[in-house]
Amino acid sequence: MATLARFDPFNLVRSDPFEEMVESFMPTMLRPLRTRMQPTIPMEVMETENAYLVSAELPGIKRENINVSVSGNQLTISGESKEEKEAGVEATALCNERWFGKFSRTMTLPFEVDESGADAKYYDGILHLTLPKKASSIAKKLAIH
Repeated sequence: MATLARFDPFNLVRSDPFEEMVESFMPTMLRPLRTRMQPTIPMEVMETENAYLVSAELPGIKRENINVSVSGNQLTISGESKEEKEAGVEATALCNERWFGKFSRTMTLPFEVDESGADAKYYDGILHLTLPKKASSIAKKLAIH
């Protein structure tokens, strides 16, 4: 009977023979560890003349488990993704590529943010932030006489 093997394009550059040996015996056991080690928050940051517009993907995370803090020009998005299990259901996972646990991402913006005017909205798994720049940080154009 023929065995179907998963193609791994990075297999050609792998240099650790021990890792190759362990992975050949237990390929599905190590794969979840690699994908869960460092979850990242995909973000898009746009800048207008007066504000920063930030969109962060946080699918499946409840609004009450998300924290946003702004201090000066530092933006931090953190929270926790909790595993939800149905009561009384015993099941063995055949494939589990989701990650659970605490996460955090800090970004330094070019100018300070006016925290009092900041706005956060969360819908469809995307966090939308509007972070106005502090008036003292905005460059003023001087008229030349």
